[in-house]
Amino acid sequence: MAVWLRTVPLGSMIFKQSCGILGRIQGVADMRAASGAGTGIARTLSVALAALFAFGQAPVRAEEPVAGGEVVIRKAAVDPVEAPALSPDTSEGAPAAAETSAPPEEPAPITVMQGPPAPVAPSEPLPAAVYARLNDTAPLLQRLTGKDREAIQAFYALGDFKPIWIEKGAFNAAANAAIARLRAAGEDGLDPNAYPVPAVGKLSRPDTDAEIAEADLKLSASLALYARDARGGRVNPAAISKLITPTLDLPSADAVLTRLAAAGAGAGEALQGYNPRQPGYLALKQRLAGLRAGRTQGAPSVKLPDGPVLKLGMNDPRVPLLRSRFGLESRSAGTLDAAPGESDAYDRSVADAVRDFQRSRGLPANGTLTRATVAALANPSVPKASASEADLLVNMERWRWLPSELGPDYVFVNVPEFKLKVFREGRLRDETRVIVGKPTSPTPTFSGMMEYAVVNPSWYVPPSILKQMLASGRTAGFEVVRRGGAISLRQPPGERNALGFIKFMFPNQHAVYLHDTPNRSLFSASTRAFSHGCVRVDDPFRFADAVLPNWTQERLKKLIGKGERTLRLPEKLPVHLAYFTAEVDDLGSYRTLPDLYGYDGPMKVALGLSSRSDAVAKAPAATKKAVEARSVPRQAATREAVRSERRAAPRRAPDMFGETEGGQVYAYPQRSFW
Repeated sequence: MAVWLRTVPLGSMIFKQSCGILGRIQGVADMRAASGAGTGIARTLSVALAALFAFGQAPVRAEEPVAGGEVVIRKAAVDPVEAPALSPDTSEGAPAAAETSAPPEEPAPITVMQGPPAPVAPSEPLPAAVYARLNDTAPLLQRLTGKDREAIQAFYALGDFKPIWIEKGAFNAAANAAIARLRAAGEDGLDPNAYPVPAVGKLSRPDTDAEIAEADLKLSASLALYARDARGGRVNPAAISKLITPTLDLPSADAVLTRLAAAGAGAGEALQGYNPRQPGYLALKQRLAGLRAGRTQGAPSVKLPDGPVLKLGMNDPRVPLLRSRFGLESRSAGTLDAAPGESDAYDRSVADAVRDFQRSRGLPANGTLTRATVAALANPSVPKASASEADLLVNMERWRWLPSELGPDYVFVNVPEFKLKVFREGRLRDETRVIVGKPTSPTPTFSGMMEYAVVNPSWYVPPSILKQMLASGRTAGFEVVRRGGAISLRQPPGERNALGFIKFMFPNQHAVYLHDTPNRSLFSASTRAFSHGCVRVDDPFRFADAVLPNWTQERLKKLIGKGERTLRLPEKLPVHLAYFTAEVDDLGSYRTLPDLYGYDGPMKVALGLSSRSDAVAKAPAATKKAVEARSVPRQAATREAVRSERRAAPRRAPDMFGETEGGQVYAYPQRSFW
């Protein structure tokens, strides 16, 4: 039976996918043209072109397959339901063309392949070895995802499974440049041991095709993993908190390999480009380098000459280098039963030292000097990070959760700093104090796009507390309205409205926003964590002046009391809600901020900077005060809490019913914000 295909969605989808495939194929074809590997690319390109042309004809109908694995694609008849109306240009009284003329002759069928052919094992030995290794289920790299492995396989398939990085038994210029960046991963707070570099040409005999294939693919896996980690894929933010929801732009493995292979000797710089480039990140990176410059970088490295794999009982001229590296005697001491050993003997003492080294690097601890062990010996070990280094590394990682480009114009809120900054054309335009979420209701961490502001906003009482308000009779100043077929209470705009005079909206999954507040006195507190998730802005009309073009403070204030009004931004403005507990300020001074929500401890565990027992988050200062306020009389609370409560009391009454933020309803405690 014929299978009918929907015209527009399918045609559009195939056309877009085909264009993407063609772009990818063309990039690889250009990259491989010089090496004479363009035959397979050209063949694949021709197939893709044929598919693009065939599926561009719409509507289509797929018939039964014919001999040879092909499908005849015919133009389908127009569905009667979707038949177009007669053209308005048809002369009055003239019969329609369909009524007076014979049906048009059916065009000749177009024959195309039924889809891209499945990869076939190459006939050449080396590509065949690459093909076989890709079809082996053994992992290329432990942390490499299945999706990235499939992308690597697709990338090699486009090049007829020929090696990318190894030419004539040695790494090419692109590989050497990229390897240098992998070995310097520590400069960006990454672990060089996470991106192992395979050894090539290190044996006295030539490498086999299987060994070359293994090395080429493992280098590809390390490069793909580095790029992914550099863009924020090393830690799952949701494991730290469900309120940390950045939009990560993780590059696919095939895109990374295409970019690096085409870069040639500039592959190292291309790989470095996946790390953040913001000034805040670069300042932390520079400080990290300064901390590490004054101390040893762990055990020394040793580069061993080419040679075979060494096992217990073998002799090799490289053994004296191993003895020197591990601080062993130049030869084993003699006994009553045996003479002193030879200096080049791979004896028990050397094998034990190698086994201990392998265990420290996470390698198979068998005491055999393998090529992976030789490669690890060539890289200096990374010492355990100090407490100050760990703070730097945690905050460098958080920069990876922000977009690679913040934008020339944007709003930046650092939650632990209780501060909002507005940037215009990359320069600081203005900054102001803010109130953020309490430790029990944290402000989320994410990036959004501000679309509009609302002057004189109303606050609608959520259904979950509507009955409570009606039962208590505390409805003074509220209006009964019908909203969405249901009865609700609305707090009209005004100076006592819970949202103040203006709110700034950037739609997001947490339903949080920036807004004014009637509790102005709370901005005088040093630790301003009082809200239920939203960010309250001090002097919101000055802030509006900075983000709303053509709306000055004076003009905006004239709208107060004239009803709710929405002001749309001519262009969406990025808003970044971030969480940094260590930074280098504008004057170049390094400072740390309180870990308001206790995120640093879990981050250190996730990055392997501390054990789980060492990273148990201590209660932040605000949380301790909250516990004390619940367990002791009010007069025993801290002086700052009492002062803040007394100042806020006269204007806090409208807020006591709660706010709707983050999709939940929060009620203000009547006795204290602490």
